[in-house]
Amino acid sequence: MRQDVDVVITWVDGDDPEHRAKRAEFGGRVAAVRDDVGGEVRYSSRGEIFYCVGSVLRFAPWVRKIWIITDNQNPRLDEFVEHNFPNHTTEIEIVDHRTIFEGYEEYLPTFNSISIETLMWRIPDLAEHYVYFNDDFFVASPIDPSAWFEDGRARLYASRFSTLAGRFLRWIKPRKGGQKPFGYKDAMVNAAQRLGADHFWHFPHIPQPLLRSWHEAFFAEHPAMLRDNIRHRFRDNSQFSYVSLFYIKGGEEGLVKVAKPRGECLFLKPSAKKEGYMERKLREADSNPNLLFGCINSLGETTPEEQEMFHRWICKRLSIEF
Repeated sequence: MRQDVDVVITWVDGDDPEHRAKRAEFGGRVAAVRDDVGGEVRYSSRGEIFYCVGSVLRFAPWVRKIWIITDNQNPRLDEFVEHNFPNHTTEIEIVDHRTIFEGYEEYLPTFNSISIETLMWRIPDLAEHYVYFNDDFFVASPIDPSAWFEDGRARLYASRFSTLAGRFLRWIKPRKGGQKPFGYKDAMVNAAQRLGADHFWHFPHIPQPLLRSWHEAFFAEHPAMLRDNIRHRFRDNSQFSYVSLFYIKGGEEGLVKVAKPRGECLFLKPSAKKEGYMERKLREADSNPNLLFGCINSLGETTPEEQEMFHRWICKRLSIEF
């Protein structure tokens, strides 16, 4: 009997005037200065949610339900979905922050993806097996459930990383604006430290398969740990990756199957690269027979030409149009 698999996507329209006003009200000067905490780039939206949802409907049409977590917003996907996928069977539902923060309303509003993801397992009717997407993730090729779950275990594409080495890299990281930036790996290091683990699994920016009941049971035993991770309205250097928590502890319990990445993942960060980067990476992606997943990071910081180049590429790959 095949298990149900859901997809959970976190999304925000940072250009929405109401959302910008809330960020300004609660963020203050620190969030405005530090991009890693609450800068504009963290909330920009350039249509990535359409690529993300479209990729699931195209390449993983067996997904039971797509949940989109938002802050009283709506990405307005109906016309796009009906035009490109008129016969789709996957349900799409919007989930407000208030739903997953029920009982923790004092921490709303929040502008912190780590806080939000820590509670996504509380979505009512969420499938036991679900996959977490940032809205800039996408599926790049046809897949079946075994790409994410095998014999009920989460399939993780990752490399083992020493906690001590991670702490050292954080210690030597140069400061910006008087403080050390808080990055992707730092939240993984914090998870390992919370668990007293000597290693963690360093996974790329790709969809992350998870088990709902594991987090429900873990946080029932560690309620203070949950509150400590969701109380920050903006990213804080003390926060841990709730995904990494599962991969470390759940892995010890036999709930995770680790596979070393071998070309399955495409990470695009054109804002930090030289001219010609986007064209070269997309050409490499087209010639890669193992490519399954991708992430387009900070699309809003690229040139209009690069944005159009990526748009044409992803539309062709997904066979979608706007």
